[in-house]
Amino acid sequence: MHMMRFAIGFSFLVICSTGATTPISGWMSTEDGSLKLTPVAPARPHPERTSDETHIRIDTGQRYQRILGLGASFEHATCENLARLEPGARREVIRRIVDPVDGIGMNLMRVCIGTSDFTGQDWYSYNDLPDGETDPALAQFSIDPDRAIILPVLKTALELNPDLLYFASPWSPPGWMKTTGSMLGGKVKPEFYGVYAKYLVKFLEAYAAEGLRMHAITPQNEPGYPNPDYPTTRWTGAQQRDFIREHLGPALDKTGLDTRIWCWDHNWNFLKFPETVLSDPEAAHFVDGTAFHLYEGDVTAMSEFRAAFPDKHIYFTEGSTFRTTGAITIINILRNWARSYNAWVVMLDEERKPNNGPHHASATCIELKSDLTVEYRFDYFMYGQFMKYIPRGAVRVSSGAVEERFAHVAFVTPEQHCVLVVANAERTPRAVTVSGGGETFNAELPGRSVSTWTWPASL
Repeated sequence: MHMMRFAIGFSFLVICSTGATTPISGWMSTEDGSLKLTPVAPARPHPERTSDETHIRIDTGQRYQRILGLGASFEHATCENLARLEPGARREVIRRIVDPVDGIGMNLMRVCIGTSDFTGQDWYSYNDLPDGETDPALAQFSIDPDRAIILPVLKTALELNPDLLYFASPWSPPGWMKTTGSMLGGKVKPEFYGVYAKYLVKFLEAYAAEGLRMHAITPQNEPGYPNPDYPTTRWTGAQQRDFIREHLGPALDKTGLDTRIWCWDHNWNFLKFPETVLSDPEAAHFVDGTAFHLYEGDVTAMSEFRAAFPDKHIYFTEGSTFRTTGAITIINILRNWARSYNAWVVMLDEERKPNNGPHHASATCIELKSDLTVEYRFDYFMYGQFMKYIPRGAVRVSSGAVEERFAHVAFVTPEQHCVLVVANAERTPRAVTVSGGGETFNAELPGRSVSTWTWPASL
């Protein structure tokens, strides 16, 4: 497998508006592959801007959400493809995913509780039984099905990036808990709500015993989509409210875990569901925030929901994006109060496999070739333009208005550096002037490019 290490970047001394010299670092990736997180130099500011130049004005005094993390998922398909590699190559790919120096620094990863649709294995839970049998005591619960390929990947990733956080989502409880008697479609029978809460807690405790603490859990992936063709489970807002209030929240409180609960975990187009959960004070007491996906609705729904429940966080937990337009989608997700961004499947092969489910798969940011070499596609570097340079604890600040095909988002890091990510999805270059945080500089942004700029902030 061909290995490539890319530079962390380097700084350029530019003359700032005060006449002092200060380092500004820049990196850029282009869809044509000519630049891949490549260090680039800004220009000295000039006294007169041309009429076609864009001015990005950063106001570090206007502050919004604090970032928890940016990443993707270690679902079964990715882990199955990683398992096909020899150990040294596998470790290097994981490094390229999570290492903040030698990789793109993903620091928040989603884990599946049991299997999702993206797997080549038979679908399983941690308590599968023959038809007609039940196990309310969960005596046969076991995470052993995860030991072969899932746990080794998660442990290696955490070793390579000790700051990595995990959160977990179930696609289905064991079939014997459900109205269908199967992991496919259906609902959880109300008489098993308490047992299912204990099942989720047993998962959290079993993973914690392996050194894999979950920062958060969602009670259900996509509760509004009960597809009978793969593991899914239908919940209404009232049902999830009652489950959290009366079962999952109290069960978590009895453990020594500090795992948070994120409700909903579905699209932007149906806010009534999380509104039902958070409008109940007892249920809301257990909920840290609301998780969203991008497959239906508008990104501004997150800002709308945050305005209605300002004391609860917003998270973005599933939705891969592609090309420079995908970078603009991520920018808009971050500009609408999301504390996180998580892409979905990281690594499929050339045939877009493994995938037992019914959903079409696009090419992933990392692709496994038939000869077991690995290709890092443009989207890998595009993700890196965000994930490598926006650390946990960075606070979003104002950077002015954006356009449909030209957008930007800015942050101040805990180390008091400004970070600006700019995406130009137009075919033509864009000249920009950036000012704020005590600096002013110019840059030329090629068509279909994503760039990141950092500099010490003067607040």
